[in-house]
Amino acid sequence: MNRTGAQIVWECLVHQGVDVIFGYPGGANLPIYDAMRGYPSIHHVLPRHEQGGAHMADGYARVSGKVGVAMGTSGPGATNLVTGIATAHMDSIPMVFITAQVSSKLIGYDAFQETDVTGITLPITKHNYLVTDVNDIMPILREAFYIARSGRPGPVLVDISKDAQQASIENWVYDDSPIRLKGYRPDMSPAHVSIQKAADMINSAKRPLVLAGHGVLMSNSMEELRIFAEKSNVPVAVTLLGIGAMPSSHHLNLGMMGMHGESWVNNAIQEADLLLAFGMRFDDRVTGNLKTYAPNAKKIHVEIDPSEINKNVKVDLGLIGDLKEILRVVNPLVEPGNRAEWINHIAEMKGNVAVRDIQNLPDNGHLYAAHVINDLWRFSNSDTVITTDVGQHQMWSAQYYRVEKPHRWVTSGGLGTMGFGLPSAIGAKFASPESEVWTIVGDGGFQMTAGELSTAAQEGIKVNIAIINNGFLGMVRQWQEFFYDKNYAATPMKSPDFVKLAEAHGLKGIRVTERSQVEAAIREAQATEGTVVIDFRVEQEDAVYPMVPAGADLNAMIRRPSVLVETPQDQ
Repeated sequence: MNRTGAQIVWECLVHQGVDVIFGYPGGANLPIYDAMRGYPSIHHVLPRHEQGGAHMADGYARVSGKVGVAMGTSGPGATNLVTGIATAHMDSIPMVFITAQVSSKLIGYDAFQETDVTGITLPITKHNYLVTDVNDIMPILREAFYIARSGRPGPVLVDISKDAQQASIENWVYDDSPIRLKGYRPDMSPAHVSIQKAADMINSAKRPLVLAGHGVLMSNSMEELRIFAEKSNVPVAVTLLGIGAMPSSHHLNLGMMGMHGESWVNNAIQEADLLLAFGMRFDDRVTGNLKTYAPNAKKIHVEIDPSEINKNVKVDLGLIGDLKEILRVVNPLVEPGNRAEWINHIAEMKGNVAVRDIQNLPDNGHLYAAHVINDLWRFSNSDTVITTDVGQHQMWSAQYYRVEKPHRWVTSGGLGTMGFGLPSAIGAKFASPESEVWTIVGDGGFQMTAGELSTAAQEGIKVNIAIINNGFLGMVRQWQEFFYDKNYAATPMKSPDFVKLAEAHGLKGIRVTERSQVEAAIREAQATEGTVVIDFRVEQEDAVYPMVPAGADLNAMIRRPSVLVETPQDQ
């Protein structure tokens, strides 16, 4: 076959099993788009901004488990992808970004829309390439997909010059041979002696605790984690990105740790004698003050990326390798544990959850975000996909929406990217078209990528959008309230009429101002054929509790003022 470089791009995507791509055309990648219609098996989605396309591909990858693909042209097209690339990099999401570059003879001469995108993205990609020879397109794209999905996943960028897209190869054939890269060994297994040492430490621990991170989901080791926890009777705490690693209803799942985690979880970490960090990186939002973090605990860190071992927290034993395979070896060596005293102690620390649970406050006419999110959980099913933006609503969602299945919770963790919610929901819907998809967003973050409403309308897909509208940049306002004497500088926000905005895109808009209206609005959104926007006008100066101030001890939590009613949480 004779194939141009542009055709080879599409051929490679087909061979890699890509079924949807999120891209934006421009001058430098026009050859690729000129060839696109010859490959109808790949559905192309046109975002309204390249950042939106990157987040769509990200949401698609998180829900499907496949490599997400986003594409942009040179210059501003490529730089508009940068925030999405950094988001994927921080959260270890397997993605391939294909950007176009000016013709090779113009590189370095400040040509129109020329940007050194490989230089810009070097710190935020797992690897990147500049391709100027048509003969390199196929081998490099094959390597890109391999690197993105193997080992610790991450984003890979391939920048292809326009002349390489236009050049052709006679008698071209796709190479299906195994990929081997010098110096890249993503599959590492720990020595048996280390495995046995880990088992001995676990068996002798009185107050052990599993810290389950995103790596549990990325390695698909949810079942192995459940077997481990149930056999050893070790309770499990989850990170923000570890939500879904174990069903929320499981009796050994304590809930989320960290800055806005559950108080009993943070206290349990501080009292534990052994921490088992499974696929998590000891982020500062999880640990608080490192000098006082889990002072009495020995620590075992299971991680596929050796650079994470001892990076933030010094550990007693590091097991480098795939978590799923390590747990399969460790589980037979773990003895059945009788840790009733430890589990009962944690239950006593938990006490009556009404101490911080706004759900149990009387319904006095005020609409609280926690009401909305908990009701959304009650009126949806366990297969529902929830994506969030970043801010107060994100933390309330983590607290009040109880996730039962893996890969149903999609949020920006490491980078904390506002504008992530809506586009990631669109990508999630392409990954799981039969699932109900909701995105919970703030009025601030939503407006950053609200133009993607047109993408949803054009594609005819259905996502439901719950805007937690409090008229502020809520999380920043909360910090101003707690730490800056309520100096609300630049956080009050005037928003458009979100109902009319939805209607302007040809979509359904609903406004809710009272708790009594929440169920009807959710039911109407679920019953409506297309994308629906619900504007929930919630209490403006509410705060997320508990909160560990930045740099404080993990158990030095700010708690909600105690004007409370003691009733069961699950009413």
